[in-house]
Amino acid sequence: MIRKATIPDVPVMHKLINYWAEQQRMLARALSELYENVRDFYIYEQDGEITGCGALHIAWSDLGEVKSLAVGPEYKGRGVGRAIVEECLKEAESLGLERVFALTYEPEFFCRCGFHQVSKDTLPHKIWAECIRCPKFPDCDEVAVSYDIKPADRQAGEG
Repeated sequence: MIRKATIPDVPVMHKLINYWAEQQRMLARALSELYENVRDFYIYEQDGEITGCGALHIAWSDLGEVKSLAVGPEYKGRGVGRAIVEECLKEAESLGLERVFALTYEPEFFCRCGFHQVSKDTLPHKIWAECIRCPKFPDCDEVAVSYDIKPADRQAGEG
């Protein structure tokens, strides 16, 4: 089951995200940052256990970011991450966003979800404001991926 995150979920989200950060597979997130952005997050829950989390963060009027996507190691490969990404994309479409991107160490996963790899130079400079807090700044080694949203009303007219 996928649902929006709540305050009591934050410590588990923190643990999931930072587990993968310790493996050098994603960037660590501070507990305070997760509390501040809890409304961006989705939770995947199975039998009362949080098995994954991920967020859709609005970057600009037409652009969103999927970030902090983390799945418990024992649930990797079972569709949890894909389900969270799909929920983020649905929300992005409902908000009227035209494109969603992610910065990732797992570009193959995102490509399987319909994203395509892009040059980081194609992303607006505004998205880099958060990067100043990153320990890897300015030598970012993440890969940029992008997903173009095609709202249902536009798809119906294509053909």
